[in-house]
Amino acid sequence: MPDISALAIFCAVTLGLLLVPGPAVLYIVTRSVSQGRAAGLISVLGVHAGSLVHVAAAALGISALLAASATAFTVVKYVGVAYLIWLGLRKLIRREEAEEAIELRVQSKRRLFWEGFVVNVLNPKTAIFFLAFLPQFTNPAAGPVGPQILVLGLLWMALGMSTDGTYAMLASALAGRVRRSARIRRRLDVGSGVVYLGLAAWLTAEKT
Repeated sequence: MPDISALAIFCAVTLGLLLVPGPAVLYIVTRSVSQGRAAGLISVLGVHAGSLVHVAAAALGISALLAASATAFTVVKYVGVAYLIWLGLRKLIRREEAEEAIELRVQSKRRLFWEGFVVNVLNPKTAIFFLAFLPQFTNPAAGPVGPQILVLGLLWMALGMSTDGTYAMLASALAGRVRRSARIRRRLDVGSGVVYLGLAAWLTAEKT
């Protein structure tokens, strides 16, 4: 286990990183504004379930293989890009009636969770981040590094769920007054589509 001072520094640095809105926060805020607080919070759970995959991969050394393989990195990256493009285009072309029908289905909550999960799992930058960031706070003299990375990753997820959950609740509170307007709902759909496509562009532009 990392010592208390290392954990304190880790928490401080992690909070600083998490409070700066990134692609995951943009995804969560978009969901919260367009579909409400519950959708935002479910998206938070999905995103951080995806984070758990990356934490486990880092602990087992799988992320090291991904970092060393340009081909694997590129494949995963562009699968994620394709999925984000699909989400964005679906939002842009969806009609108002179709949107309302989907929101009434209980299954839509599952879809929100799995979309958040897939968006995060298919982002290789998250895997590389955990691989590069978490080992900095481990101490080989304190025991095997893998379990230490797992503990740090779980702590990162707990902090991330707190900050992302706050973003989701704030975003949904600001959206409450405008949800009755069909015109504004359509603009939110367009905004959601633009965000998804923007995330795809961001991933494409990042250097591998």
